[in-house]
Amino acid sequence: MVPCETNPARKISVVIIDDNAASLELLSTALASDDVSIVTTEDPEEGLEIIFREHPQIVITDLVMPGTDGLDVLDRVVAFDPAIDVVVITAWDSSETAVEAIRRGAADYLKKPVPFAVLRERIARLVGDAQRRHRAFTFSPETVDAAQFEGMIGRSPAMWEMFARIRRVAPHFRTVLIGGETGTGKEFVARALHNLSPVRNGRFVVLNCSAVVEDLFESELFGHVRGAFTGAVQDKAGLFEHADKGTLFLDEIGDMPLSTQAKLLRVLQNQEVQRVGSLTARRVDVRVIAATHRDLRAAIAEKQFREDLYYRLTMVEITTSALEAHMEDLPLLIKHFLDRFSREYGKEIEGLTRRAQIVLARHTWPGNIRELENVIGHGCMMARGSSVEIQDLPEYLRSPVKARAAGGS
Repeated sequence: MVPCETNPARKISVVIIDDNAASLELLSTALASDDVSIVTTEDPEEGLEIIFREHPQIVITDLVMPGTDGLDVLDRVVAFDPAIDVVVITAWDSSETAVEAIRRGAADYLKKPVPFAVLRERIARLVGDAQRRHRAFTFSPETVDAAQFEGMIGRSPAMWEMFARIRRVAPHFRTVLIGGETGTGKEFVARALHNLSPVRNGRFVVLNCSAVVEDLFESELFGHVRGAFTGAVQDKAGLFEHADKGTLFLDEIGDMPLSTQAKLLRVLQNQEVQRVGSLTARRVDVRVIAATHRDLRAAIAEKQFREDLYYRLTMVEITTSALEAHMEDLPLLIKHFLDRFSREYGKEIEGLTRRAQIVLARHTWPGNIRELENVIGHGCMMARGSSVEIQDLPEYLRSPVKARAAGGS
């Protein structure tokens, strides 16, 4: 074994395994860099011991070696940590072997003699990926604090643009429509608009339109008087009156019945509510924020949503981004949820193992930030040490193929 100078805190670690000493020297020379720490060995078994002990980011292995060949090394490294990039190099030019190596998890497959320029370019790409992963999951407390805005986390262009829009809109809005997929934080946006508005000291009242029985919608929003309907044994103020001098947040407004939409439009136009069964209108001063994951234009075309109400609500429109569209914020969000659940569960969890990081980075997050929150909460609950391991994650992330088979196409 020939070790080169190491600095694990600042360098990417590479292990090279080749039974030919001349090849080891050639590869080491080609990859020599201030950013890379290299360990070489002619013995595959010794190389695996080094890998299991040192946990490098990159492994380069010859294919044909006595005893343990390159594909065996590949299989054992992938089983140990699939996040380690393994490059297989061989003097035997076989497309079948190349395909097999890639299928079994190799990051690259190169034929000897590998030109210096090609080798350096391929490894530089892997080193760059490893360095970006390391930087992405390494934060100071100041970095996390600087990325927070009214309970939301992000430093991607998409998130900063949304934060800036909220700041501009909050002092002036009367109505706002927030669109975006489920789990993208629409209620956080609504609360930020309220907190930065002139009515921040008033109530922030929430109604989930998808959870209200159609017959009770008008009573919930506008209130009722005694005897207005069966069961109305006393006068009741609706949410508009309750939110007077504050903000009313109508979540999933696309599920509101058409009859209620018409009366909501009149309230927005006149700032007056009329309790069910009453002939008297009451003045209110309420800012209204509506949110939906539905395509309201399509709902209008299908006669399921009023066009005039849509245009009244969209005087200002804010759209939240799916997590997949700003994955550069994933590490920050993970850090935020790790800190939160560590405190909640009374554990000292410092982070994720590299295998767990790779699994989360490769997931497409159809449930967006809410799904990520649940995943990290599950991981922190199951963790037995200071790091969330891959086995601490939900089953569908650990076995995505099995999960897809169980869930259908």
